[in-house]
Amino acid sequence: ALEQAVWADELGFDVIGLGEHHSAADGYNPSSLVVASAMAARTRSIKLRTSVLLAPLYDLAKLAEDAAVTQIVSNGRLLLGIGAGYRPSEFETFGRKLEDRWRVMGETCEFLRRAWTGEEFEWQGRRCLVTPAPEPFAPPILLGGSSAAAARRAARIADGWFPPLDPRLWQPYRQECVALGKADPGEYPSPIFLWVTRDPEQAWRQLMPHIQHQLQSYSEWTTEAFGRPAGPYAGEMTAETVRKSPAYKVLTPEQTLELAHQLGDHSVLYLNPLLAGIDPALSWEMLSLYEREVHPYLRRDVGSGALSP
Repeated sequence: ALEQAVWADELGFDVIGLGEHHSAADGYNPSSLVVASAMAARTRSIKLRTSVLLAPLYDLAKLAEDAAVTQIVSNGRLLLGIGAGYRPSEFETFGRKLEDRWRVMGETCEFLRRAWTGEEFEWQGRRCLVTPAPEPFAPPILLGGSSAAAARRAARIADGWFPPLDPRLWQPYRQECVALGKADPGEYPSPIFLWVTRDPEQAWRQLMPHIQHQLQSYSEWTTEAFGRPAGPYAGEMTAETVRKSPAYKVLTPEQTLELAHQLGDHSVLYLNPLLAGIDPALSWEMLSLYEREVHPYLRRDVGSGALSP
């Protein structure tokens, strides 16, 4: 992942996205800020986005410190995406109450902004001083979520909204931003899984176990939280339905360029080279093909690139 971050930085990608979950048997990254700092030390320009850090599981003062240091190490390249979480087992592991998570989200945004001034302030009856202050500026705070209420909350209290898998959730965010007098965030940025290959049929066979593992994991986690699979993991997840899903694209270089032009100005091309245990050697083959036959021909005004290890 560190080597591929260097590759993406040198090629001119815009952002690396780093997820976070805890107590996962398959090695899912639990420490997004640690990995972001490691990548910051190896790169120069690419932005580093937590997508998303589970804020209710953190001590607020320590989160403010760690994010400030990551911002300094990266020279201002951190985008702090935070989410409320939903898995009861994660909250139990950290000794937190699941029912408090939405209140904590609002408190997190307020605390971080006050803490990052570098000045002493009072918080819930105690004095707080968080140093160092982030430099060259405080990281933008982006909110994640899976409901219209979360989208509107992001418009009110955050600096941005992490694009949800469900495009219907983008409109409430956009409407609330406009109603509040904020800048129009534009059209839905179309996040997808993209794999570039000369042989789509072979690639589908190689990738399908990893994609299905990802979907099954989230299905189990949402069932743990809600008693049934929720969101994009609620339907039947067969190889056939995955291949028909707009969220997963396995394309030739020519098809990838056509997709980039179709998506338009507000789109993002997401590469997930190491999704759910994909062999690094296979992922490097894909990235090399992208570098040779896609990247040189992308118009930079039709979209941006994102890498999600």
